[in-house]
Amino acid sequence: MPHVTDPGTPGARPPAAPRFLPGGPPAVLADGEPDPYTWMRNSDLPAMRDYLAAERAYYDQQTDARLREELAGELIARVPEAEESVSWRRAGHTYFTRTVPGQEFEQFCRAGTGGGPAVVLLDTNLLLGDPDCTGGYVALGVREVSPDGRLLAYSVDFDGDEVYQLRIRDLVSGTDLADRIDTTYYELAWAADSRSFFYTVPDDCYRPHEVRRHRLGTPEDQDVLVFAERDKRFELTVRSTRSGAYVLIESESRDTTETLLIPAADASAAPAVLEPRRAGVEYRADHGDGPDGGEFYLVTNDRATEFRLVRVAARAPGRAGWAEVIAGSPDTRLASAEVFGRHVVVEQRHGAATQLRILDRDTGAQRLVEADGAQTSLTLATNEDYAAPAVTVRTQSLIDPPAWHDVDLASGRWEPRKRQGVLGYDPARYVTERITAPAADGTQIPVTIAYCRGARPDGTAPCLLYGYGAYESCEWPEFSPSTPSLLDRGFVYAVAHIRGGGEGGRTWWLDGRLDRKRNTFTDFIAAADMLADRGWAARDRIVSRGLSAGGLLQGAVFSMAPLRWRAVVAEVPFVDCVASMLDPSVPLTVNEWDEWGDPRDPRVRAYMVLQPLQQRPRRAPPGPAGHREPARPAGADPRTGQVGRQAPGLGYRGPRHPRQPPALPARIGRRGARRAGGTLRPAALRG
Repeated sequence: MPHVTDPGTPGARPPAAPRFLPGGPPAVLADGEPDPYTWMRNSDLPAMRDYLAAERAYYDQQTDARLREELAGELIARVPEAEESVSWRRAGHTYFTRTVPGQEFEQFCRAGTGGGPAVVLLDTNLLLGDPDCTGGYVALGVREVSPDGRLLAYSVDFDGDEVYQLRIRDLVSGTDLADRIDTTYYELAWAADSRSFFYTVPDDCYRPHEVRRHRLGTPEDQDVLVFAERDKRFELTVRSTRSGAYVLIESESRDTTETLLIPAADASAAPAVLEPRRAGVEYRADHGDGPDGGEFYLVTNDRATEFRLVRVAARAPGRAGWAEVIAGSPDTRLASAEVFGRHVVVEQRHGAATQLRILDRDTGAQRLVEADGAQTSLTLATNEDYAAPAVTVRTQSLIDPPAWHDVDLASGRWEPRKRQGVLGYDPARYVTERITAPAADGTQIPVTIAYCRGARPDGTAPCLLYGYGAYESCEWPEFSPSTPSLLDRGFVYAVAHIRGGGEGGRTWWLDGRLDRKRNTFTDFIAAADMLADRGWAARDRIVSRGLSAGGLLQGAVFSMAPLRWRAVVAEVPFVDCVASMLDPSVPLTVNEWDEWGDPRDPRVRAYMVLQPLQQRPRRAPPGPAGHREPARPAGADPRTGQVGRQAPGLGYRGPRHPRQPPALPARIGRRGARRAGGTLRPAALRG
């Protein structure tokens, strides 16, 4: 079995960032307080370039190149060169994605008719040769087939700033139309006639603030402004209902929602408000067909902290006509409701685990669908067919690769479809389970762990503890082909489901945001203490890890309990919270005040001890081997132009949207996090 060593050069000193760079920009915060690291916002300064180079050199010096190559080889050996996704149906066609040997990106395909070969609709690999791709980077934003199946709207980002160029492909000829729109964001919705579509536009702070309508064959400057959101706390999304009857424009702040309706068959109609915004009230709607235009189903926190399900006639959708279908419950968070013909599928969280509830629209009968324990996550996969008799679900755990099943909506019967291939991997060699840690106030904090079968909690194992704890984002157990490399080296891998996240419901988030943010940090420390006290981890061999807002977590727990950690891995860490929140001109700031607080308010500022850059220990404690563990550098956020600001031992400040660690699959940008916890679901590439 591979073993763990302590790489690095004892006694080597890490580079130190200069304070108050001579000749640099004014070293003050927006409120006039001294800020010695303001200069680090400018990545073009020679001093900043030199500092980043020194950090990288220190990292290379302190890490074992042979071990890195060994780990990379193990990962590559587990990943099949070619793989095909589970297929899904839409408007009479079957779609899927696939990877092919020697290619980095996937192909988007449609099954052939009459048994013929599949047709590649979009090969992302070919976009690397696009004239606009000058830096070798490509990412897709939307991928939406028109209702008639003849056109594909797709958007491309070639520099990583999450601003996309929108294109339209003729799926008969395989060529792109002349229509191109250069500045768009996530989400797109086609009108029913397949001749026009709705899309979102970001402002200078990368906030999607407008929805516009484009008609094929017309220049972009003739696009119609359908709706503009002037309140900077709100962002816009646009989507089609699965029934195809409506286009929904959703305006959302962190705790308030307003949805506008446009009949898909009348794209030029003025938007109608489903339910006017009321501060603190959220809802998400889907449409079910029926007499007089059918009805809407809404998951809402109106009069229910953990949300309830209501329905209302589409012809008069206001709150006065809401009829309760599923009452709110203090121990069950309703997250979304998806309509499939006669049935509604509700995604919910109970006991820090995921569940589905199937509701018969005609009889009111309900059926609960669960995984085999809290250590296994369960979610809806891609389901685009409104009339489907079954839905595809995905399950996985820290040790079990994703598996897809069809669940019959009428009977609840499961039928297996696919399990993700992992070469040479046997999940029977490992164990995963859910345990709990007592927080300082007595709250039980769920922790999911994985380890090699036969291992005993004898207090000798090294442990990697991961946490996030923000935005009501849920860190459900997920499999990664890299995880076995960790477990095979004797590690225990643990994920702490701390407050500020959403695993325990809306109250779980409320207890870890704003003036309760300290709970997030103490929960994580309590999880580490529990792992050591119960023998799952050696007391001096616990490594903590988090990304973005989870990097802020790392800065805070390092400050609060510096001797608890063998090492701290903070990737793109948001360690400079106060400075960012004080400057509304910085992208992604105004609409974050509801999560972190607005430090321009003295009462809020007094509580924001979550400023790791200011609250860090005077000296980083030495590692057990006598040297400081290396920092993990992270790149610049192309939207803010900031490389970041370093807290010693923590790496660099980066964008606040979470990226899952390599031990977990990556998710799409900041919008994915904001919607994973709330009533809006993550943006996804759909066929």
